[in-house]
Amino acid sequence: MNDNINLELNPETIRYIISMAREFHVQEQVSIPEEAMSPSDDWAMQVLANHDGDSTQDELTIAIQDLEPDQQVQLVALMWLGRGSFAVDEWDAALKEAGDNWNTNTAEYLIGTPLVGLSRR
Repeated sequence: MNDNINLELNPETIRYIISMAREFHVQEQVSIPEEAMSPSDDWAMQVLANHDGDSTQDELTIAIQDLEPDQQVQLVALMWLGRGSFAVDEWDAALKEAGDNWNTNTAEYLIGTPLVGLSRR
């Protein structure tokens, strides 16, 4: 495995996205359930459902969508590292899984992830 993380993302871009995600998630109107009511509940749709026109969400969505697909993959893998889903020495595996699952809904996935701007480490 690779112990080095080589990002094609500008650190300022990462900080901006984290800052915007934190700003969005601290709003009183944003409600992310701790547990799904049923296995079919789509948490991302719940968090995004009532926020059309939210300027913070719009800016965050645009910032993520403006990234190249490989940069979006890296951002998802980086989030997984920060949340403890993968260890640093599993970076290549995180990148592969993120790449295998990449689609045009990356912004919605990241924004819909509870506490995306916070690391568990």
